[in-house]
Amino acid sequence: MSTVITGASGHLGRLIVDQLLAAGTPPEQIVATGRDTGKLADLARNGVMVRRADFADPSTLDDAFAGAATIVLVSTTTVGERFDNARNAIDAARRAGVSRIVYTSTLNASTARMMLADAHRRTEEYLRDSGSPFVILRNGWYLENYTDQLSMITQYRALLGSAQDGRVSAAARQDLAAAAVAVLTQDGHLGATYELGGTPFTLTELAATFSDVLGTHITYRDVPVADYTATLTDAGLPPEMAAAVADADTGLARGELFTDSDDLTKLIGRATITPREAILNAAAVEESR
Repeated sequence: MSTVITGASGHLGRLIVDQLLAAGTPPEQIVATGRDTGKLADLARNGVMVRRADFADPSTLDDAFAGAATIVLVSTTTVGERFDNARNAIDAARRAGVSRIVYTSTLNASTARMMLADAHRRTEEYLRDSGSPFVILRNGWYLENYTDQLSMITQYRALLGSAQDGRVSAAARQDLAAAAVAVLTQDGHLGATYELGGTPFTLTELAATFSDVLGTHITYRDVPVADYTATLTDAGLPPEMAAAVADADTGLARGELFTDSDDLTKLIGRATITPREAILNAAAVEESR
């Protein structure tokens, strides 16, 4: 029986596959899926089973999930289609008779009011009502949402947002992938819902950390949501995603991306990657280009 990782051509899904392999899971027991299997060719060369899976085309899911014991359901990035996609995947998993579905949700999904939380909340409810054994990983905001802006932050010497003085428990994808691998390789997690976040900070504090690491003053500029949405769109984000990300900052201001849970450190068995470490890593990558 195999473990299927959806979205393996994306950042988080690929990290989960890589860390499963590093933990000693035989490659033939891992199925990496994505809409474009060409992006998974290197995994196939290393013995990982590769299958096409398009959540918007349920006919692809039965073949993709065949023989699976566990499915890691990595939420899709298409905001308006996210719940329908997840429902299709859960239904296909039930048809395949899987014994466990691990779903990557968002922090505080049951109470958060931000736009991105709605589909996650509905998916969690659908998963619980489906009768399928599950584990829910409520992943915090990615540190990479900030470090990926490094060149822009350096250019303008500013970090933009609409978060006011809200605290965000952001975590590195690497740590969130490690949490997924922990629940996949350990017993005792069925039925659990984990709130996964790193050490919390305000965006003013994050700007100060950028300043310290980069050796130049970086300020946090809080702007109206409409202005932040326009900035994100101008930077290349699709309009729907730009609106959702800006709206998430209003949720951040309300405390919806904060958690004081230590679930993440308990699952991965170590301290989480700090914002400073993440910025240093991003700066090293930028310098090597």
